[in-house]
Amino acid sequence: MSVAEREFIRGARPWGFILFKRNVDTPDQVAALVGELRSCVDRADAPVLIDQEGGRVARLGPPHWPVYPPGAALGALYDLDPALGLRAARLSSRLIAADLIDLGITVDCLPLADVPVAGADAVIGDRAYGTTPAKVAAIARAVTDGLEQGGVLPVLKHIPGHGRAAADSHFRLPMVDTPGDELERTDFAAFKPLADLPMAMTAHVVFSALDPAQPATTSATIIQKVIRGVIGFQGLLMSDDVSMNALAGSIAERTRATINAGCDMVLHCNGKLDEMDDVARETPELTGEAMRRAGRALASRKSPQPLDRPAARAELEALMERAGTA
Repeated sequence: MSVAEREFIRGARPWGFILFKRNVDTPDQVAALVGELRSCVDRADAPVLIDQEGGRVARLGPPHWPVYPPGAALGALYDLDPALGLRAARLSSRLIAADLIDLGITVDCLPLADVPVAGADAVIGDRAYGTTPAKVAAIARAVTDGLEQGGVLPVLKHIPGHGRAAADSHFRLPMVDTPGDELERTDFAAFKPLADLPMAMTAHVVFSALDPAQPATTSATIIQKVIRGVIGFQGLLMSDDVSMNALAGSIAERTRATINAGCDMVLHCNGKLDEMDDVARETPELTGEAMRRAGRALASRKSPQPLDRPAARAELEALMERAGTA
């Protein structure tokens, strides 16, 4: 970290941190960075997040870390044998958790409960576990179980659903015109069985039947009526990255809109220090129900259970070979 970054972190005292490939070199380097981040806020339990899904979304990879199957591969095995598909999902995330805990990383932005449809943008694509809510929810639960058994907290994404988006929200704002009752039967239905998870990340997607003006991240209607209401999620709600081009306005304006809509926390990911200053300036002190949700989330983290890594990896590889996806 630069001197300016250290000074910013000490002054802003963020609740947590998220790592990207640009932050990753060797295991020793990552572990040292994690320790330095926590030292800057003087909190040994400060959460450190990462996107380590498997497949093409993996911030850790060869030569220092293994490759894990994408969500669609787990779904393919589930189609052959649901029990084996769930076993593979649990093993994969349990092994991922072991990799993360070695580095001091305690939160993984996983599982996905997005349900893609034909014609949707490939940004979700093979990251999804399937195309039916029940299957997606079942595999997402198994992935959650594996993370939690490994001492890593899950973040459910992208609530209330990114699967129908015909655009990549990293670049522009997706508009979904599906009727509300159909969304409830499909997209939202995959999230409902996972409403007990401790944390979730919003989708930068407009659902015109519910709020034609604002994406879920900045829509009080979506957050209160759908995420907190229909889906029933009561955990810590964070935005997806507010520097993504789906959102309009300055970083300060996006931050205010996110908090005013009902998100508990703002996630900012591009590492630009001037934008980080704006986010910190516009984000209020964590208090009230948001603070209680954050506290409950951290308190829900379990100690890692014993794991025979070579045996678990061999079993996972055998399962994926059986599905023809290794």
